[in-house]
Amino acid sequence: MLYTIKEFKDSIRMTSADSVHRMIEDLPPDLRQEAIHFIEELAKKKRSVVHRKFSLSWAGGLAHLKGSTTSVGLQHAAREWRD
Repeated sequence: MLYTIKEFKDSIRMTSADSVHRMIEDLPPDLRQEAIHFIEELAKKKRSVVHRKFSLSWAGGLAHLKGSTTSVGLQHAAREWRD
C-alpha cells in the first residue's frame, strides 16, 4: 500500500501516541499520575518559549568613536578583549 507523505507522518504520529498511551495505561495509578504530570510539564515548557523580534537598539552605539577609530581598529581591539 502506498501512502502520501501526510498519511505516513500521521501514521507515525498516531503510532507514537498509541505507544505512549499503552505504556501509561500499564503503569500503576501513582506512577500513571506522575507520568501525566511530567507530560504536562513538558507541554508547558514548549509553550513558554518566547520568540522575540530582533532589536537593533544598539545601532549607532559607537557613533562617538567615528572620528577617532576605524572599523579595522575596532576589530583589533575586539580581538584583544577576547584574548
